[in-house]
Amino acid sequence: MDILGNLAHGFSVALSFSNLLFALIGALIGTAIGVLPGIGPVATISLLLPITFGQPATTAIIMLAGIYYGAQYGGSTTAILLNLPGEISSVVTTLEGYKMARNGRAGAALATSALSSFFAGTVATVVVAGSGPLLTSVALSFGPADYFSLMLLGLIISAVLAQGSVIKSIGMVVFGVALGLVGTDVQTGQQRFTFGIPELSDGISFVALAMGMFGIAEIVLNLEKPEARSVLKTEVGSLWLTREEFRRATPSTLRGTLVGTVLGILPGGGAALSSFGSYMMERKVSKHRNLFGTGAIEGVAGPEAANNAAAQTSFIPLLTLGIPANAVMALMVGALIIQGIQPGPRMVEAQPDLFWGLIASMWIGNVMLLVINLPMIGMWVKLLQVPYKFLYPAILVFCCIGAYSVNNNVFDVYSTVLFAVFGYMCNKLKLEPAPMLIGFVLGPMMEEHLRRAMLLSRGDVMVFLERPISASMLAIGAIALIAMLLPNLRKGKEAALSG
Repeated sequence: MDILGNLAHGFSVALSFSNLLFALIGALIGTAIGVLPGIGPVATISLLLPITFGQPATTAIIMLAGIYYGAQYGGSTTAILLNLPGEISSVVTTLEGYKMARNGRAGAALATSALSSFFAGTVATVVVAGSGPLLTSVALSFGPADYFSLMLLGLIISAVLAQGSVIKSIGMVVFGVALGLVGTDVQTGQQRFTFGIPELSDGISFVALAMGMFGIAEIVLNLEKPEARSVLKTEVGSLWLTREEFRRATPSTLRGTLVGTVLGILPGGGAALSSFGSYMMERKVSKHRNLFGTGAIEGVAGPEAANNAAAQTSFIPLLTLGIPANAVMALMVGALIIQGIQPGPRMVEAQPDLFWGLIASMWIGNVMLLVINLPMIGMWVKLLQVPYKFLYPAILVFCCIGAYSVNNNVFDVYSTVLFAVFGYMCNKLKLEPAPMLIGFVLGPMMEEHLRRAMLLSRGDVMVFLERPISASMLAIGAIALIAMLLPNLRKGKEAALSG
């Protein structure tokens, strides 16, 4: 009954005019950037962070969340119609969805994508609502040593599951942690790594780092490779599924929902890994394996359910433990901290409006996205006809305005440009920037818990092994790291992430 009462409170918060409006704005923006190739949710949320500062925290997070799971819906539209994935998690959808479109079943593929996404999103919302308070009560028993080990485990897994070399990913994590330590030491008042620059006394601007690494760098990379936008040559046709298609898509949707729900919780997992995992599962367990590669509806239903379930269950570690599961969640942590809210187990009690309002808004957002995506297919296809040469100058202008408006300091604009150059170089050197962002967010929190643990144990490092929870976290991290360094497992990971 407590959960029902809390959900009722959440819906009363989410159904306020301002929250409904911003949920709709987030869903629309998310769908749009999902449709537009090359502009993902990480870049978009990075660019829009400054405009959320003037809004209440609940309203801001509801909008940012809508952008994230809205992008999972929108990415499937161009993947199916144009064989052009708008979002990385929609890469798998092109394999079967575009074949269905070529076979005259584009409408059925789009309907399958929307309906399986809506079902998975609904189930994931229930999972978040049910597991959130339970995990929160467990987390309240954690000590400083346990929190440090948990965050270290999160960093290890985010590095292990990142694309490319594990060694490079670990290096990016360490670099992100180091960047997070720049500024004034809270306990001693001493400045660290500021190199005499007064603007760095409060640390590196999270907005500058995020906008530069994920926003401007992404724009430059898109300009480097002219987009091969196809022309829609097939009619969308009827959105109704045949009885046979519905019968085949249902079990795939259920399996995809399960895969996405589990993998979304893991640090570094997220929507992309979930969609790939679901597709590989469908190819092994489906009764129609022989149809894969020719337009199997199972190859649309499973991955689309998986990426939407993962997008929403990735909020569980953020809301209950304060641990970001992926780069988008790291941006959410940054947005909360800027709003003066510390994410973690006490958020349920300290910020019930935000916690339950966000959960309720997820279901409302899924209803909005179902309505937005099916009747408005034509509009999203028209959006693809806008030349990128008109889009990127406007984005760059808003980037600079946003970076300056945070602190009204031109230094933040220079920092944004510097991180944009660094982000571009990382891409060329095959260095994954997401682990660095997670390290940047978790670094200061890890330092705080490390210091507390050492003070309470009077400098005895064995406290991390003597506490069962801490020791278990460290053991899991060590096993994951050693296992992924083994050649066979590393090749398997690379095959999964490359699709």
